[in-house]
Amino acid sequence: MFLKRYNLSCVLADDMGLGKTLQTICVLAADIVERRKENFEIRPSLVVSPPTLTRHWTSEMNKFVSEDILRPLLYSGKNLAEREGLRIKYFQNPKEYTVIVASYDVVRSDITFFSTIPFNYCVLDEGHVIRNSKTKLSKAIRQISAAHRLILSGTPIQNNALELWKLFDFLMPGYLGSEKQFIRRYQKPLLASSRDRDLEYGQLAMDVLHKQVKPFMLRRLKSDVLDDLPPKILQDYYCDLSSIQCMLYEDFANKTKEQVKYVNDESTNQNGNSSTGHVFKALQYLRKLCNHPSLILTPEHPKWLSVQNELKESQINLNDIRLSGKLLALKELLIECGIGVSKDAVVSTHRALVFCQMKVMIDVIINQVLGTMDNVSFLRLDSSMNAIDRYNTVNLFNSDPSIDLLLLTTHIGGLGLNLTGADTVIFVEHDWNPSKDLQAMDRAHRIGQKKVVNVYRLITRNTIEEKIMNLQRFKTNLADTVLASDNNSSSLFSLEKDTNLIDLISLGDETKGQSLVMDNSTKKSNTNKKQTLKTILDTFSEQVDNDVDCYNDEYNVNKFIQQQ
Repeated sequence: MFLKRYNLSCVLADDMGLGKTLQTICVLAADIVERRKENFEIRPSLVVSPPTLTRHWTSEMNKFVSEDILRPLLYSGKNLAEREGLRIKYFQNPKEYTVIVASYDVVRSDITFFSTIPFNYCVLDEGHVIRNSKTKLSKAIRQISAAHRLILSGTPIQNNALELWKLFDFLMPGYLGSEKQFIRRYQKPLLASSRDRDLEYGQLAMDVLHKQVKPFMLRRLKSDVLDDLPPKILQDYYCDLSSIQCMLYEDFANKTKEQVKYVNDESTNQNGNSSTGHVFKALQYLRKLCNHPSLILTPEHPKWLSVQNELKESQINLNDIRLSGKLLALKELLIECGIGVSKDAVVSTHRALVFCQMKVMIDVIINQVLGTMDNVSFLRLDSSMNAIDRYNTVNLFNSDPSIDLLLLTTHIGGLGLNLTGADTVIFVEHDWNPSKDLQAMDRAHRIGQKKVVNVYRLITRNTIEEKIMNLQRFKTNLADTVLASDNNSSSLFSLEKDTNLIDLISLGDETKGQSLVMDNSTKKSNTNKKQTLKTILDTFSEQVDNDVDCYNDEYNVNKFIQQQ
């Protein structure tokens, strides 16, 4: 409210679960009351949010503020005719509604309508989604005319400091200079090498950037303001590859090393697109393999026949839970939480959120884990559901304590939802962007939670999962340093920033030769030297197209490689 007096915009960057939605509703309502007292014109405000949260916004407005102050119009609908009806409804009596609530996709599609309205406030919930200024969404959002702009994001920096410039370019264009100037002054020094002179320059750049953005960014942590909120305990739950997984992983890693060397070679810039696309597939392949071999093995796979022969001899099919160390660990963890243990218990000891990156992994868990456990009730939440079904699923889970599990994708269930009905969070897969996982785990650890929240991250030992988790620490520390009330940059520059892509793909030495579930499969497997890496990736690429929805949005391999 203070910044509004001087026509300045800001980022509300409070920790997830501290009530950014309610704070914003209070700001919108207070402004309308103030304008009425001064007999100023009442202009509508716009709230843009992920589709899962649009109904939550209108519900909270109706719950806390009287209709004569805040009267929201939920602007939604999959077909053009439905939204055309809403536009007609609005233009017939524009003063009837003081707030319009819409999703990002709808605003992008109907930007011609939204750009014609002079808004009072433009609020971007989970506003970090505009961090890529080249997307159609970001370009559309920048066409909106508003007297005041407000970004809500518990994670305004997710990968690098340049994302902060993009947010401020929307809020106050030019305040942090041009994009090129920002890169020269801040981005490059922060990513500099570990030489003493570069470290000193990087720390100085961090100090200047911190002081420049601090007046326009409100950041409070749960530990600062919520004395009565139970703690969140984060635990890494390590598991191992099965013998089949180990054999496939090591075989693939050996074949792909030469291709990765080609990408890392600075002389191959002209051919970078095809090469980086190849590495992207390779990384996806290994991540799926860490989950279960059935996700990468098809009849066209070079190892299909040899694996099938091994399975036949052992009287095991490809969809067996014993072929995945991670699924075995998940089942064990659920049992430890009291889920699926007693048929007599009406309600389990704990209730859990199980996060995956891919919808297909939820299917695998349902079939291979929950299908082998008794007395487990569950719901699922993913991108195949429309906004109304998602909203109803969340309400059902929170209100019905007999439901043990909610299986959901990080992409859909990680933003803005209140899932305090759970006290346990399990990550079966991990996002390339650490902020996505932080957002997801705080669906349960937020205002209203009465129990200690235990967060378990299932990590496959000595594989790409363990190495990627280590790599993300720099990004997390970068965000914490820029956003913190104090500016302690020493921890940031003590971290190792250089990571070789070959190291990411290679299998850890401790895992090589390991046999877990099927000892004979590794010994009897015979690599056909004529089988190329291209053959494996070609058979895998068709699967990628169906499951890559979250990966493409959250992981850009070109940026990833450039930062190494």
